[in-house]
Amino acid sequence: MSILLRSGDDGYDEARKVWNGAIDRRPAAIARVTSAADVAQALRFARDQGLEVTVRGGGHSVAGLAVQDDAMMIDLSAMRHVHVDPQAKTATVGGGALLSDLDRATQEYGLATTGGVVSHTGVGGLTLGGGIGHLMRRFGLTVDNLLAAELVTANGDRLDVDAEREPELFWGLRGGGGNFGVVTKFTYRLHEVGPTVLGGPVFWPLTDAPKVLAALVEYAQVAPDELSLGFTVRYAPPAPFLAPEHHGKAVVGLLLVWTGDPAAGEAAMAPLRHFGTPVGDGVRPQPYTAIQSMLDASSPHGAHYYWRAHRLPTLTIDDIDTFVAAIESSTSPMSHVVGLAVGGAVSRVDAEATAVGPREPGFEANVVAAWQPGEDPEPHRKWVRAQSESLRPRVFGLWSHFLSDEGADGVRLAYQGRMDRLTLLKDRYDPHNVFRFNANIAPARRGSGQSRAANGRHPE
Repeated sequence: MSILLRSGDDGYDEARKVWNGAIDRRPAAIARVTSAADVAQALRFARDQGLEVTVRGGGHSVAGLAVQDDAMMIDLSAMRHVHVDPQAKTATVGGGALLSDLDRATQEYGLATTGGVVSHTGVGGLTLGGGIGHLMRRFGLTVDNLLAAELVTANGDRLDVDAEREPELFWGLRGGGGNFGVVTKFTYRLHEVGPTVLGGPVFWPLTDAPKVLAALVEYAQVAPDELSLGFTVRYAPPAPFLAPEHHGKAVVGLLLVWTGDPAAGEAAMAPLRHFGTPVGDGVRPQPYTAIQSMLDASSPHGAHYYWRAHRLPTLTIDDIDTFVAAIESSTSPMSHVVGLAVGGAVSRVDAEATAVGPREPGFEANVVAAWQPGEDPEPHRKWVRAQSESLRPRVFGLWSHFLSDEGADGVRLAYQGRMDRLTLLKDRYDPHNVFRFNANIAPARRGSGQSRAANGRHPE
């Protein structure tokens, strides 16, 4: 292992921090690794010491699964290298890299792959859970662009995994989360994108939300794949394109991103940009990296977070009413509802091709509570649960990288009919459930390492 930190060591307290400031846990040890060999050594050390194992990539899980009390954290954050092959249009990326690392390196060549909407998200958790983003309607999910992975299994074996070598494991990695080992390297297919794209937010008063979101639903059915369609219901930020009197007021917004020909993009966005009477329009040509970091300010490190995610077949009147009521009853000005239209290339991939799901056209809608340190968390969490309960009758799925504290029910909703196939993989590669702090798939053959976490319930 490159570095092993324990409580009291210089760097320990910084290393145990994750994005969600509500998470304050103290691992028994933190192994800061730089290679697959280091990971294998850390796993042996944890086994010899009788320690449970967690894995940190970007540390962006809302449940803080990367860090647990009295466990061994395998910290990949030093493994942030990105190698771009512009001729082959591929990028090979370390397991601890952030999306900003990937985007910055690939954009030097005018290339990109589907990768999230917040730039300080880790590539590992995003990829293994499926991977949404502004490019997904055009190029598919992140897993649809994954070509290969380097994996260290629970017993320390290093495997090169792709469609030719270990094809079944390759299927499982694309959506099955971190259940089968530690991915120390990803190789992605890249596409010509940027460096300048057309995009940005458009805002209307909250009272216009029913009409604006209904227009979004209708347009999403015919929108070109090059157009990413996001929405939010929130308190307006102090954006320069918004008049000061609208700052801090409840609004509905659309986040539009066009990655094709700019002139065609102006025409494609026009039906939504000119709908009704917007109070602010921030759509403009800008660097793709700026689009990728546009939502960073709404998700700062150290704030406290709790959320629930929902896959909806459409946005009904009841859904929209829930979003509006959520903001009107919000317990924090930082809280919001955010979502993306799903369809295009995502939905054209065979549902059996990867472990991720669901792929049907519809909308991803996340209810996000965010608040300042020191506040009582329970009112904020109760607010999220209330909105989620209102949406629940229409929810038909979930992507595993958005799981919060839904426990085994959430895991089953995420994997649905893929559970049996994924369980067979778990039995083969991690029969003792060493990798259990995730959207956990419990082995069918219960090994000696089984614990309370193995049923998919995430410790609080």
